[in-house]
Amino acid sequence: MAAKREATYVGLDIGTTKVACVVGVAQPDRPDVSIMGLGSAPTSGVKRGVVVDLEDTVSAVTAALEEAERMSGTVIERVTVSVDGSHIQSLNSRGVIAVSRADKQISREDMARAEDAAAALSLDANREILRVIPRSYIVDGQGSIVDPYGMTGVRLEIDTHVITASIPAMKNLDDAVHRAGIVSNGYIITPLASARACLTKRQKELGVAVIDIGAETTGVAIFEDGKISYTSIIPIGSNHITKDLSHALRTTLDTAEKIKCQFGVAQKPKPKDATKHDLSDIGIRGTLLARELDTIVEARLSEFCDVLRKEVEKAEGGAAMLASGVVLTGGGSKLDKLPEFMEQQLKLPVTLGQARSISGIIDRVKDPAYATAIGLMLEDLEKPQAPNTINDKIGQAFGKVRSIVKGFMPRSS
Repeated sequence: MAAKREATYVGLDIGTTKVACVVGVAQPDRPDVSIMGLGSAPTSGVKRGVVVDLEDTVSAVTAALEEAERMSGTVIERVTVSVDGSHIQSLNSRGVIAVSRADKQISREDMARAEDAAAALSLDANREILRVIPRSYIVDGQGSIVDPYGMTGVRLEIDTHVITASIPAMKNLDDAVHRAGIVSNGYIITPLASARACLTKRQKELGVAVIDIGAETTGVAIFEDGKISYTSIIPIGSNHITKDLSHALRTTLDTAEKIKCQFGVAQKPKPKDATKHDLSDIGIRGTLLARELDTIVEARLSEFCDVLRKEVEKAEGGAAMLASGVVLTGGGSKLDKLPEFMEQQLKLPVTLGQARSISGIIDRVKDPAYATAIGLMLEDLEKPQAPNTINDKIGQAFGKVRSIVKGFMPRSS
Protein backbone atom coordinates (compact mmCIF):
# COMPACT_ATOMS: atom_id res chain seq x y z
CA MET A 1 0.00 0.00 0.00
CA ALA A 2 2.88 2.37 0.79
CA ALA A 3 4.35 1.88 -2.68
CA LYS A 4 0.99 2.79 -4.20
CA ARG A 5 0.81 5.98 -2.13
CA GLU A 6 4.17 7.12 -3.54
CA ALA A 7 2.53 7.51 -6.97
CA THR A 8 -0.74 8.95 -5.66
CA TYR A 9 -1.29 12.67 -5.14
CA VAL A 10 -4.14 14.41 -3.35
CA GLY A 11 -5.60 17.90 -3.21
CA LEU A 12 -8.00 18.86 -0.40
CA ASP A 13 -10.03 22.03 -0.85
CA ILE A 14 -11.74 23.08 2.39
CA GLY A 15 -14.30 25.63 1.25
CA THR A 16 -17.10 27.56 2.90
CA THR A 17 -19.94 25.32 1.72
CA LYS A 18 -18.17 22.12 0.73
CA VAL A 19 -14.99 20.11 1.11
CA ALA A 20 -13.62 18.63 -2.14
CA CYS A 21 -10.92 15.99 -2.45
CA VAL A 22 -9.23 14.98 -5.73
CA VAL A 23 -6.89 11.98 -6.07
CA GLY A 24 -4.57 11.69 -9.07
CA VAL A 25 -1.80 9.41 -10.24
CA ALA A 26 1.15 10.35 -12.43
CA GLN A 27 1.51 8.50 -15.72
CA PRO A 28 5.17 7.81 -16.63
CA ASP A 29 4.47 7.52 -20.36
CA ARG A 30 2.13 10.54 -20.58
CA PRO A 31 2.41 14.23 -19.61
CA ASP A 32 -1.05 14.41 -18.02
CA VAL A 33 -2.24 13.25 -14.61
CA SER A 34 -5.06 10.72 -14.34
CA ILE A 35 -7.85 11.61 -11.92
CA MET A 36 -8.78 8.37 -10.17
CA GLY A 37 -10.81 9.55 -7.20
CA LEU A 38 -13.10 12.38 -6.19
CA GLY A 39 -14.96 13.11 -2.98
CA SER A 40 -17.04 15.99 -1.69
CA ALA A 41 -19.10 16.75 1.38
CA PRO A 42 -21.11 19.78 2.51
CA THR A 43 -19.86 21.73 5.50
CA SER A 44 -21.15 24.49 7.75
CA GLY A 45 -18.03 24.68 9.88
CA VAL A 46 -16.25 27.25 7.70
CA LYS A 47 -17.23 30.91 7.42
CA ARG A 48 -15.63 33.23 4.89
CA GLY A 49 -12.88 30.68 4.34
CA VAL A 50 -11.95 30.28 8.01
CA VAL A 51 -12.68 27.30 10.28
CA VAL A 52 -15.21 28.32 12.96
CA ASP A 53 -16.55 24.89 13.95
CA LEU A 54 -13.78 22.32 14.28
CA GLU A 55 -15.98 19.26 14.74
CA ASP A 56 -18.16 20.00 11.72
CA THR A 57 -15.12 20.69 9.55
CA VAL A 58 -13.43 17.46 10.63
CA SER A 59 -16.60 15.49 9.82
CA ALA A 60 -16.85 17.05 6.35
CA VAL A 61 -13.16 16.45 5.61
CA THR A 62 -13.46 12.83 6.75
CA ALA A 63 -16.55 12.26 4.58
CA ALA A 64 -14.86 13.73 1.49
CA LEU A 65 -11.71 11.67 2.09
CA GLU A 66 -13.65 8.43 2.49
CA GLU A 67 -15.59 9.00 -0.72
CA ALA A 68 -12.35 9.71 -2.60
CA GLU A 69 -10.74 6.61 -1.07
CA ARG A 70 -13.61 4.38 -2.13
CA MET A 71 -13.51 5.68 -5.70
CA SER A 72 -9.72 5.55 -6.06
CA GLY A 73 -9.16 2.31 -4.15
CA THR A 74 -6.31 3.81 -2.16
CA VAL A 75 -5.71 4.99 1.40
CA ILE A 76 -5.14 8.74 1.67
CA GLU A 77 -2.43 9.70 4.14
CA ARG A 78 -1.00 12.99 2.87
CA VAL A 79 -2.67 15.92 1.11
CA THR A 80 -1.95 19.43 -0.08
CA VAL A 81 -4.55 21.74 1.44
CA SER A 82 -6.17 25.03 0.38
CA VAL A 83 -6.05 28.18 2.49
CA ASP A 84 -8.81 30.76 2.17
CA GLY A 85 -10.04 33.85 3.99
CA SER A 86 -9.41 37.57 4.00
CA HIS A 87 -6.73 37.11 6.68
CA ILE A 88 -4.40 36.27 3.77
CA GLN A 89 -2.11 39.17 2.86
CA SER A 90 0.69 39.44 0.32
CA LEU A 91 3.51 41.73 -0.74
CA ASN A 92 6.52 41.71 -3.03
CA SER A 93 9.88 41.72 -1.25
CA ARG A 94 13.57 41.68 -2.21
CA GLY A 95 16.49 39.99 -0.53
CA VAL A 96 20.22 40.55 -1.11
CA ILE A 97 23.17 38.35 -0.11
CA ALA A 98 26.85 37.90 -0.93
CA VAL A 99 27.68 34.65 -2.72
CA SER A 100 29.41 32.42 -0.18
CA ARG A 101 31.59 30.06 -2.23
CA ALA A 102 35.21 30.95 -2.90
CA ASP A 103 34.80 30.26 -6.62
CA LYS A 104 31.71 32.54 -6.60
CA GLN A 105 29.46 29.89 -8.10
CA ILE A 106 25.89 30.31 -6.85
CA SER A 107 24.67 27.31 -4.86
CA ARG A 108 21.23 26.18 -3.74
CA GLU A 109 22.26 27.28 -0.26
CA ASP A 110 22.88 30.82 -1.56
CA MET A 111 19.44 30.83 -3.19
CA ALA A 112 17.86 29.68 0.09
CA ARG A 113 19.70 32.40 2.01
CA ALA A 114 18.44 35.00 -0.46
CA GLU A 115 14.87 33.78 0.12
CA ASP A 116 15.41 34.03 3.87
CA ALA A 117 16.64 37.61 3.43
CA ALA A 118 13.52 38.49 1.43
CA ALA A 119 11.36 36.89 4.11
CA ALA A 120 12.96 38.90 6.94
CA LEU A 121 9.88 41.05 7.36
CA SER A 122 8.42 42.77 10.38
CA LEU A 123 5.10 41.00 11.00
CA ASP A 124 2.45 41.34 13.66
CA ALA A 125 2.71 38.83 16.49
CA ASN A 126 -0.32 36.88 15.27
CA ARG A 127 0.90 36.50 11.67
CA GLU A 128 3.24 34.08 9.93
CA ILE A 129 4.74 33.64 6.48
CA LEU A 130 2.80 31.02 4.57
CA ARG A 131 4.87 30.97 1.42
CA VAL A 132 7.75 32.77 -0.31
CA ILE A 133 7.53 32.54 -4.10
CA PRO A 134 10.65 33.49 -6.09
CA ARG A 135 9.77 35.81 -9.00
CA SER A 136 13.22 36.41 -10.48
CA TYR A 137 16.89 36.76 -9.56
CA ILE A 138 19.52 39.44 -10.17
CA VAL A 139 23.22 38.48 -10.34
CA ASP A 140 25.66 41.37 -10.16
CA GLY A 141 23.09 43.71 -11.67
CA GLN A 142 21.93 41.35 -14.42
CA GLY A 143 18.19 40.87 -13.92
CA SER A 144 15.33 38.67 -15.12
CA ILE A 145 17.20 35.46 -14.27
CA VAL A 146 14.88 32.51 -13.67
CA ASP A 147 17.38 30.12 -12.07
CA PRO A 148 20.85 31.39 -11.06
CA TYR A 149 22.10 28.00 -9.84
CA GLY A 150 25.65 27.39 -11.09
CA MET A 151 26.12 30.93 -12.38
CA THR A 152 29.10 33.01 -11.27
CA GLY A 153 28.65 36.22 -9.35
CA VAL A 154 29.43 38.16 -6.19
CA ARG A 155 26.03 39.61 -5.31
CA LEU A 156 22.75 37.71 -5.52
CA GLU A 157 19.38 39.45 -5.29
CA ILE A 158 15.98 37.81 -5.32
CA ASP A 159 12.59 39.31 -6.07
CA THR A 160 9.84 37.40 -4.24
CA HIS A 161 6.13 37.34 -3.59
CA VAL A 162 5.51 36.75 0.11
CA ILE A 163 2.15 35.47 1.37
CA THR A 164 1.31 35.78 5.06
CA ALA A 165 -1.56 34.39 7.10
CA SER A 166 -3.16 34.62 10.53
CA ILE A 167 -1.56 32.16 12.97
CA PRO A 168 -4.85 31.31 14.78
CA ALA A 169 -6.65 30.71 11.47
CA MET A 170 -3.86 28.42 10.26
CA LYS A 171 -3.76 26.58 13.59
CA ASN A 172 -7.49 25.80 13.39
CA LEU A 173 -7.13 24.63 9.79
CA ASP A 174 -4.13 22.49 10.69
CA ASP A 175 -6.02 20.94 13.61
CA ALA A 176 -8.97 20.08 11.36
CA VAL A 177 -6.69 18.34 8.86
CA HIS A 178 -4.82 16.30 11.44
CA ARG A 179 -7.91 15.34 13.40
CA ALA A 180 -9.33 13.94 10.17
CA GLY A 181 -6.46 11.46 10.18
CA ILE A 182 -4.23 12.86 7.47
CA VAL A 183 -0.96 14.75 7.19
CA SER A 184 -0.58 18.06 5.39
CA ASN A 185 2.06 18.12 2.68
CA GLY A 186 1.68 21.88 2.37
CA TYR A 187 -0.80 24.75 2.19
CA ILE A 188 -1.60 26.93 -0.83
CA ILE A 189 -4.06 29.80 -1.12
CA THR A 190 -7.08 29.07 -3.32
CA PRO A 191 -6.42 31.43 -6.28
CA LEU A 192 -2.86 30.10 -6.73
CA ALA A 193 -4.15 26.53 -6.71
CA SER A 194 -6.80 27.38 -9.31
CA ALA A 195 -4.16 29.14 -11.41
CA ARG A 196 -2.00 26.01 -11.21
CA ALA A 197 -4.86 23.97 -12.67
CA CYS A 198 -6.10 26.30 -15.39
CA LEU A 199 -3.41 28.66 -16.66
CA THR A 200 -0.92 28.12 -19.46
CA LYS A 201 2.61 29.44 -19.50
CA ARG A 202 1.64 31.69 -22.40
CA GLN A 203 -1.20 33.29 -20.43
CA LYS A 204 1.15 34.06 -17.54
CA GLU A 205 3.68 35.63 -19.86
CA LEU A 206 1.09 37.86 -21.53
CA GLY A 207 -0.51 38.81 -18.21
CA VAL A 208 -3.60 37.25 -16.69
CA ALA A 209 -5.78 37.44 -13.58
CA VAL A 210 -7.37 34.37 -12.03
CA ILE A 211 -10.54 35.18 -10.10
CA ASP A 212 -11.76 32.26 -8.01
CA ILE A 213 -15.33 32.95 -6.87
CA GLY A 214 -16.40 30.95 -3.85
CA ALA A 215 -19.45 31.09 -1.63
CA GLU A 216 -18.24 33.81 0.75
CA THR A 217 -14.78 34.70 -0.55
CA THR A 218 -13.14 35.50 -3.87
CA GLY A 219 -9.47 34.86 -4.52
CA VAL A 220 -7.40 36.93 -6.94
CA ALA A 221 -4.04 35.95 -8.43
CA ILE A 222 -2.41 38.18 -11.05
CA PHE A 223 0.51 37.15 -13.26
CA GLU A 224 2.61 39.55 -15.34
CA ASP A 225 5.59 38.63 -17.54
CA GLY A 226 5.29 35.04 -16.37
CA LYS A 227 5.61 35.98 -12.68
CA ILE A 228 3.12 36.23 -9.84
CA SER A 229 2.51 39.90 -9.24
CA TYR A 230 -0.36 40.13 -6.76
CA THR A 231 -2.62 37.89 -4.68
CA SER A 232 -5.51 38.60 -2.36
CA ILE A 233 -8.67 37.08 -0.95
CA ILE A 234 -11.66 39.36 -0.48
CA PRO A 235 -14.70 38.59 1.72
CA ILE A 236 -17.28 38.66 -1.09
CA GLY A 237 -18.74 35.64 -2.84
CA SER A 238 -21.75 34.17 -4.59
CA ASN A 239 -23.64 33.79 -1.30
CA HIS A 240 -24.00 37.57 -1.20
CA ILE A 241 -26.33 37.33 -4.20
CA THR A 242 -28.28 34.61 -2.42
CA LYS A 243 -28.66 36.76 0.69
CA ASP A 244 -29.79 39.74 -1.39
CA LEU A 245 -32.45 37.57 -3.03
CA SER A 246 -33.54 36.20 0.33
CA HIS A 247 -34.07 39.70 1.76
CA ALA A 248 -35.65 41.22 -1.34
CA LEU A 249 -37.99 38.31 -2.04
CA ARG A 250 -38.65 37.60 1.65
CA THR A 251 -37.83 33.94 1.34
CA THR A 252 -35.45 31.44 2.92
CA LEU A 253 -31.79 31.19 1.97
CA ASP A 254 -32.35 27.70 0.55
CA THR A 255 -35.14 28.95 -1.70
CA ALA A 256 -33.11 31.99 -2.73
CA GLU A 257 -30.20 29.71 -3.67
CA LYS A 258 -32.48 27.57 -5.83
CA ILE A 259 -33.84 30.67 -7.57
CA LYS A 260 -30.33 31.98 -8.21
CA CYS A 261 -29.04 28.69 -9.62
CA GLN A 262 -32.10 27.98 -11.76
CA PHE A 263 -33.07 31.43 -13.04
CA GLY A 264 -30.24 33.83 -12.20
CA VAL A 265 -28.55 35.55 -15.14
CA ALA A 266 -25.73 38.09 -15.07
CA GLN A 267 -27.30 40.86 -17.13
CA LYS A 268 -28.84 44.30 -16.86
CA PRO A 269 -32.62 44.27 -16.28
CA LYS A 270 -34.91 45.13 -19.16
CA PRO A 271 -37.50 47.67 -17.86
CA LYS A 272 -40.27 46.55 -20.21
CA ASP A 273 -39.61 42.83 -19.87
CA ALA A 274 -42.78 41.12 -18.63
CA THR A 275 -41.27 37.61 -18.61
CA LYS A 276 -42.11 35.58 -15.52
CA HIS A 277 -40.26 32.61 -14.07
CA ASP A 278 -42.46 29.70 -13.04
CA LEU A 279 -41.14 28.76 -9.59
CA SER A 280 -42.90 25.40 -9.69
CA ASP A 281 -39.84 24.20 -11.62
CA ILE A 282 -37.95 24.26 -8.33
CA GLY A 283 -40.83 23.02 -6.19
CA ILE A 284 -42.13 26.44 -5.11
CA ARG A 285 -45.54 27.95 -5.75
CA GLY A 286 -45.84 31.23 -7.60
CA THR A 287 -43.98 33.24 -10.26
CA LEU A 288 -41.21 35.84 -10.30
CA LEU A 289 -40.70 38.68 -12.77
CA ALA A 290 -37.44 38.22 -14.66
CA ARG A 291 -36.62 41.93 -14.48
CA GLU A 292 -37.05 41.90 -10.70
CA LEU A 293 -34.59 39.04 -10.38
CA ASP A 294 -32.17 40.66 -12.85
CA THR A 295 -32.27 43.94 -10.89
CA ILE A 296 -31.19 42.25 -7.67
CA VAL A 297 -28.46 40.15 -9.29
CA GLU A 298 -27.09 43.00 -11.41
CA ALA A 299 -26.82 45.38 -8.44
CA ARG A 300 -24.68 42.98 -6.44
CA LEU A 301 -22.54 41.96 -9.43
CA SER A 302 -21.84 45.59 -10.34
CA GLU A 303 -20.60 46.23 -6.81
CA PHE A 304 -18.56 43.04 -6.98
CA CYS A 305 -16.92 44.11 -10.24
CA ASP A 306 -16.07 47.52 -8.76
CA VAL A 307 -14.18 45.76 -5.95
CA LEU A 308 -12.40 43.46 -8.40
CA ARG A 309 -11.40 46.38 -10.61
CA LYS A 310 -9.68 48.00 -7.62
CA GLU A 311 -7.94 44.71 -6.79
CA VAL A 312 -6.59 44.38 -10.33
CA GLU A 313 -5.22 47.91 -10.22
CA LYS A 314 -3.21 47.05 -7.11
CA ALA A 315 -0.94 44.82 -9.22
CA GLU A 316 2.26 46.36 -10.54
CA GLY A 317 1.04 46.92 -14.11
CA GLY A 318 -2.68 47.07 -13.38
CA ALA A 319 -5.24 46.07 -16.00
CA ALA A 320 -3.05 47.38 -18.83
CA MET A 321 -0.69 44.41 -18.39
CA LEU A 322 -3.40 41.73 -18.61
CA ALA A 323 -3.34 40.87 -22.31
CA SER A 324 -4.81 37.42 -21.54
CA GLY A 325 -7.58 39.02 -19.52
CA VAL A 326 -9.39 37.26 -16.69
CA VAL A 327 -9.95 33.55 -16.06
CA LEU A 328 -12.90 32.70 -13.80
CA THR A 329 -12.93 29.63 -11.55
CA GLY A 330 -14.84 28.50 -8.46
CA GLY A 331 -18.45 27.51 -7.94
CA GLY A 332 -19.63 31.12 -8.13
CA SER A 333 -18.36 31.44 -11.69
CA LYS A 334 -21.16 29.20 -13.01
CA LEU A 335 -23.81 31.93 -12.94
CA ASP A 336 -25.30 32.17 -16.44
CA LYS A 337 -23.64 34.81 -18.68
CA LEU A 338 -21.22 35.89 -15.94
CA PRO A 339 -18.15 36.05 -18.25
CA GLU A 340 -19.96 38.36 -20.67
CA PHE A 341 -21.18 40.61 -17.84
CA MET A 342 -17.75 40.88 -16.23
CA GLU A 343 -16.13 41.52 -19.59
CA GLN A 344 -18.28 44.62 -19.98
CA GLN A 345 -17.65 45.77 -16.43
CA LEU A 346 -13.90 45.14 -16.26
CA LYS A 347 -13.12 46.06 -19.90
CA LEU A 348 -11.02 42.89 -20.19
CA PRO A 349 -11.46 39.53 -21.94
CA VAL A 350 -13.11 37.09 -19.49
CA THR A 351 -13.29 33.30 -19.89
CA LEU A 352 -14.25 30.32 -17.73
CA GLY A 353 -11.24 28.34 -16.56
CA GLN A 354 -10.80 24.68 -17.42
CA ALA A 355 -8.34 22.31 -15.77
CA ARG A 356 -5.51 21.27 -18.09
CA SER A 357 -3.23 18.24 -18.37
CA ILE A 358 -5.60 15.81 -16.71
CA SER A 359 -7.33 12.61 -17.79
CA GLY A 360 -9.37 9.90 -16.10
CA ILE A 361 -12.77 10.82 -14.66
CA ILE A 362 -12.57 14.32 -16.11
CA ASP A 363 -16.32 14.46 -16.77
CA ARG A 364 -16.83 14.89 -13.03
CA VAL A 365 -14.10 17.47 -12.45
CA LYS A 366 -14.78 19.76 -15.42
CA ASP A 367 -16.90 21.81 -13.03
CA PRO A 368 -15.07 25.09 -12.24
CA ALA A 369 -15.85 24.41 -8.57
CA TYR A 370 -13.14 21.72 -8.60
CA ALA A 371 -10.37 23.89 -10.10
CA THR A 372 -8.79 24.57 -6.71
CA ALA A 373 -8.80 20.90 -5.67
CA ILE A 374 -7.21 19.87 -8.98
CA GLY A 375 -4.55 22.56 -8.65
CA LEU A 376 -3.78 21.36 -5.14
CA MET A 377 -3.41 17.81 -6.44
CA LEU A 378 -1.04 18.97 -9.20
CA GLU A 379 0.99 20.92 -6.65
CA ASP A 380 1.11 17.83 -4.43
CA LEU A 381 2.60 15.91 -7.35
CA GLU A 382 5.46 18.36 -7.79
CA LYS A 383 6.58 18.79 -4.21
CA PRO A 384 8.54 16.37 -2.03
CA GLN A 385 6.78 14.97 1.00
CA ALA A 386 7.34 17.09 4.07
CA PRO A 387 9.19 15.45 6.99
CA ASN A 388 7.08 14.11 9.83
CA THR A 389 6.42 16.41 12.78
CA ILE A 390 4.65 15.90 16.08
CA ASN A 391 1.41 17.04 14.46
CA ASP A 392 1.98 14.54 11.64
CA LYS A 393 2.25 11.71 14.17
CA ILE A 394 -0.97 12.88 15.81
CA GLY A 395 -2.65 12.92 12.40
CA GLN A 396 -1.39 9.42 11.63
CA ALA A 397 -2.77 8.23 14.96
CA PHE A 398 -6.19 9.66 14.10
CA GLY A 399 -5.84 8.03 10.69
CA LYS A 400 -5.32 4.61 12.25
CA VAL A 401 -8.41 5.12 14.39
CA ARG A 402 -10.36 6.16 11.28
CA SER A 403 -9.20 3.02 9.46
CA ILE A 404 -10.15 0.76 12.39
CA VAL A 405 -13.61 2.30 12.67
CA LYS A 406 -14.16 1.91 8.93
CA GLY A 407 -13.17 -1.75 9.22
CA PHE A 408 -16.09 -2.43 11.53
CA MET A 409 -18.60 -0.51 9.44
CA PRO A 410 -20.91 -2.56 7.17
CA ARG A 411 -20.13 -2.28 3.48
CA SER A 412 -22.82 -0.92 1.21
CA SER A 413 -24.04 -3.40 -1.36
